[in-house]
Amino acid sequence: MNDPQVAQKMMAYDAAKKDVVLAYIIWFFLGTFGLHRIYMGYTFSGVFMALLHIISWALTIVFIGFIGLGIICLWWLIDAIRLMGWVENHNQRLAAHIG
Repeated sequence: MNDPQVAQKMMAYDAAKKDVVLAYIIWFFLGTFGLHRIYMGYTFSGVFMALLHIISWALTIVFIGFIGLGIICLWWLIDAIRLMGWVENHNQRLAAHIG
């Protein structure tokens, strides 16, 4: 393999890889809306998390929403533990696909 092919593959990897710092920033500030999941490619569960968040806030008027907010907080904390592994797995799969 010659150098232009290697450089092209490296550029493709760099363009598509996920950054763990950015993932944690998204998780910290927007994680209760599921945007960190959408960033990692888990679109369905990210949208579900956002809908659960919005519906739970609306239902706090009748106190049922606090259950949903508790679930969101627990889910958000569990995702903090799993997020680094998601980034590593994504980048490894990407490298194997490109390489």
